Amino acid sequence: MSILIKSAKIIDADSTYNGKVLDIYIVNGIIKEIGKNLKVSAKDIIEKENLHISTGWFDSSVCFGEPGFEERENLENGIKSAAISGFTDLILNPETNPILDSKADINYIKSKTSNSIISVHPLGALSKQSNSKELADLKEMFDTGCVGFYDFKKPIKNANLLKTALQYVQHFDGLIFSFPLEESISKNSLVHEGVVSTTYGLNGFSTVSEEIAVARDLKILEYTGGKLFIPTISTIGSAKLIKQAKLKELNVTCSVSTNNLFFNENKLKDFDTRFKVLPPVRDEKTRKELKKFVIDGTIDLVTCDHCPIDIDNKKTDFENSFFGSTGLESSFGALNTIFGLNQTIKIMTSGYDIFNLNKPSLSIGSEAKLTLFNPDLDYTFSKSDIFSQSKNSSFIDMKLKGKSYGVISNFKKLIVE
Repeated sequence: MSILIKSAKIIDADSTYNGKVLDIYIVNGIIKEIGKNLKVSAKDIIEKENLHISTGWFDSSVCFGEPGFEERENLENGIKSAAISGFTDLILNPETNPILDSKADINYIKSKTSNSIISVHPLGALSKQSNSKELADLKEMFDTGCVGFYDFKKPIKNANLLKTALQYVQHFDGLIFSFPLEESISKNSLVHEGVVSTTYGLNGFSTVSEEIAVARDLKILEYTGGKLFIPTISTIGSAKLIKQAKLKELNVTCSVSTNNLFFNENKLKDFDTRFKVLPPVRDEKTRKELKKFVIDGTIDLVTCDHCPIDIDNKKTDFENSFFGSTGLESSFGALNTIFGLNQTIKIMTSGYDIFNLNKPSLSIGSEAKLTLFNPDLDYTFSKSDIFSQSKNSSFIDMKLKGKSYGVISNFKKLIVE
């Protein structure tokens, strides 16, 4: 396979080619030449309007349903949706039925995705059946290719379980996830506790219900050592606690959802279930401050938090509707709208190191893991932009800027015509 990418502006702060418009020649998945007006023979020639290129994009929180929830999404279509959206690597949550809590479960995901255009890195459940009672077989899952341990969107109720896990995984450099929520404080909550929840009589998730959990987890981490990842924080207090922990040189990293950077609680006034997400979107002050914490590096990763939900469980009354929004297809356009191009590419190509994965390189001799995109396309996001099986996107009807053309990855290509 030979590919010639014509006149692409390279966006890669780590590359000597950054900001230059160049041709890229790829043979059998390896970058052979980079330069102006290359005179080479290629089977495929890629020329696109306002073509930009970067190393492959990464996301740390994606659900695909399979096995067990194929009515929401399956691996094959989910992977295709991710590739069209510009992602070459993603972290797959154990939000399946059965939950991914054994070597056999991780093997299933690895075997089903081994020949895919993108690299799927599965997480295993931290506890058996994600019930916070007994640790799953962490070492066996790790040896099978699991990159971390997470009871998806479920808080670790048993503090001793977290302590034991953080101590145990140090023997093999494992990574523990802990979802930041103290459920006893926000039982049966639906939205952010604030003006909207009070006005409309909805049970609200208080900021303290998140911050107490973060404070507890950081205190345990300080005692045990190890590596802790706190996914999708949503409050100013949580970010400040993590910033302080990093100053103490604790090995903690965290993420925030694009939803919490783009939307505020006012979106809930119409009881539109597309905006029912966990963690909830907060007030406008918090949204703006979280953006600052991303820019200063306190928040390590931004995730689209892709969570497809079938129509029966999403398009129903607000109280019974499931939490979650799809996000792969809108991710680049949303972040580019919020941050601008250079910061967005920095965000979307970060995270590999946290999961001990090799970061792609845009250099001669490197394997081609590349994302092609147009950062200047203004459009209104619609259902027709969603390739995922489920269409529960909070970004429908939002004005976004920038869209992916697709990827070249794992010796394959998928480019939208």
